[in-house]
Amino acid sequence: MSLGSFIKKQFIDVLQWNEETEGVLAWRFPMQDFEIQNGAILNVRESQVAVFVNEGKIADVFGPGTHKLTTQTLPLLTNLKNWDKLFDSPFKSDVYYFSTRVQTGRKWGTPQPITIRDKDFDMIRVRAFGMYSYRIADARTFFTEISGTREVYTRDEVEDQLRGILMSSMASSLGGANVPFLDMAANQALMAQEVKDGLAQAFARYGVGLDEFNVASISLPEQLQAALDERISAGMKGGLGADKMSGYTKFQVANAIPLAAQNEGGMAGIGAGLGAGLSIGQVMAQSMGGALQQPAPVPAAPPAAPPAPVEEPIEARLEKLKGLLDKGLISPADYDGAKAELLKKLIG
Repeated sequence: MSLGSFIKKQFIDVLQWNEETEGVLAWRFPMQDFEIQNGAILNVRESQVAVFVNEGKIADVFGPGTHKLTTQTLPLLTNLKNWDKLFDSPFKSDVYYFSTRVQTGRKWGTPQPITIRDKDFDMIRVRAFGMYSYRIADARTFFTEISGTREVYTRDEVEDQLRGILMSSMASSLGGANVPFLDMAANQALMAQEVKDGLAQAFARYGVGLDEFNVASISLPEQLQAALDERISAGMKGGLGADKMSGYTKFQVANAIPLAAQNEGGMAGIGAGLGAGLSIGQVMAQSMGGALQQPAPVPAAPPAAPPAPVEEPIEARLEKLKGLLDKGLISPADYDGAKAELLKKLIG
């Protein structure tokens, strides 16, 4: 081998990246002690970007295509090196390739529930899972903010950072949305859109472009889900609109009846004997009959004294008591005891 041939082999004639390893986003061309020959060929394939870095500073960025490296094609690097425009000597610079392909099918999830403000429930904790896709949109920003001078930077490494950004952005986006959680839970596409806009801005700060984002499932912690199920059940058993609170009260009273029946002395044992039991029964009967009403608005002038409440006829109370027995809401023993007391009052 001649001396000229040996020297020539110390120069790099062609620079290219074949992306042989899956999941690599950034790759530094192996320079070792070689130098790039003036007039060398730089091959940048579709879905790639090549970045020249000189002494830690980005000098030039090349998109897809075949580039001949001369002082005309490396203006910034030429300026940094203070080369004459007619130079013919080799040069040395770190060259980084970046894959700009869309990274599809990436899974995301909330390892722990995130706390967000909600229009209906004030504060709730939510867990969610789904998929997203992204790509390197700005190689210059990605290099300076994330990948740096590593020889190889992989998809798994960047996604460790993206997950933290995603969780923070999700809490901020959902917490600031005016859409109730129940509406978003019923329409997962709506929830995804609420998160995607804020997430795209957060990713852009690091040179990453968000391509797609979707929500596959939403869940609440078990205790909160149980409370929500109870509220939904109350709404189904109660009224609508202004009567919702009345429905919820009816639901709670109805749930309390079986527990009261298990106490010693039945319903009368809850209070101070049969009188207290009959009072509770009357409240339940009024609740079942829809007697709970919304309070009247306070007038400007002091209202007149309300008339004394009219005691409900004993015959009507007996009919309601029988209705409670027929529905299985009170036991026969409770019914017989209460009926005897009412008949005693009726007969005298």
